[in-house]
Amino acid sequence: MTQFLFRDDAYLRECPATVTAVDERGFQTDATIFYPLGGGQPGDIGRFELEDGQHVDIADTVKGDGPDGIIHKPGAGSALLKVGQRGTLKLDWERRHRLMRMHTCLHLLSALVPFPVTGGQVSDGKGRLDFDMADQIPDKETLTAKLNELIQGDHAVTARWITDEELLNSPELVKTMAVKPPMGLGRVRLIEVVGIDRPLDLQACGGTHVARTGEIGPVSIRKVENKGRQNRRVNIEFAA
Repeated sequence: MTQFLFRDDAYLRECPATVTAVDERGFQTDATIFYPLGGGQPGDIGRFELEDGQHVDIADTVKGDGPDGIIHKPGAGSALLKVGQRGTLKLDWERRHRLMRMHTCLHLLSALVPFPVTGGQVSDGKGRLDFDMADQIPDKETLTAKLNELIQGDHAVTARWITDEELLNSPELVKTMAVKPPMGLGRVRLIEVVGIDRPLDLQACGGTHVARTGEIGPVSIRKVENKGRQNRRVNIEFAA
């Protein structure tokens, strides 16, 4: 079983790790700070620095077999690993932090646009959410202003856990229709953007987030696209 250290502290940049499995897909370790591709967020990249001085570039991170498996995919030409080798996992932190900022920004967007979310994608420096709405197309400038107002409010972003059963009894905590939160370990993490008298946003999410909305920085709604009879895509990018 791999310890998912990123779930408890998204700001960890490195951690000691021991190789527990190796196959044609990549390698697994007893603990990791690398987030795997899923929930609309890309997998982390970085390197694994071995005790003997070698290193393995990590070109991607994906989910493995079962709910507790994470596979680090080596870059081309990397050293071959063996079970039992030890070293230090190190993130490409600047990229990860940009993904964290954008992921939290998309949570704010989902709070401002009161329609079901049909899909989404966190990307490096930009992101998008798709909403199930027909003629009620949001104004870009108005939505940009409201989004930046929430960001500048520097609201705390916190996490807590509920059981799988509690989530099943509270379907409103799952906002994205096409992406289900990670289940199967008996508990599910909730991400809350803290408001004054009630949460600004509260939803199940396994991704990585910043600690306060002010960390996101200024953003801009780049465009709103028509992606079907009712589907509208809102595209965001960092303004600076």
